[in-house]
Amino acid sequence: MLFTDIVDATATVQRIGDAAWRELLAQYNELVQVDMDRYRGREVKKTGDGSLALFDSPARAVQCAASIARHVREIGLEIRCGLHTGEVELVPDDLRGVAVHMASRVMGLAGPGEVLISSVTHDLLDGSGLHFESRGRHPMKGIEGEREVFALVS
Repeated sequence: MLFTDIVDATATVQRIGDAAWRELLAQYNELVQVDMDRYRGREVKKTGDGSLALFDSPARAVQCAASIARHVREIGLEIRCGLHTGEVELVPDDLRGVAVHMASRVMGLAGPGEVLISSVTHDLLDGSGLHFESRGRHPMKGIEGEREVFALVS
């Protein structure tokens, strides 16, 4: 699963106004959809200023996140991305399960332009050619124990 979130969305809306924000958000959504299609992702839902998507491969999910981050930077936006791999329940227009919460918590640790992944996803990407560095162990609200997260290195 991939969670994305536009960094400083509220401040941006306040700075540029509602009409300009609508146009910028439309551009953002178009860029996201192009990358989702390219990497075989399926956007499950929009989260206001971000999205939740599913992929058939953790490598494609990470590559998509990195591509979205690059493309939206070109229109003046920064996003944070969090990925986790786990069991989910598909319901109409949403996902349920502990894994969804974990992906959201990982995203919450990411800074502007960062793609962070859980240790579970990191293990699955062994041999993928993608490179990561540890960002340490962190408590995840509502999830027992601390979990290690990793940042994608360009």
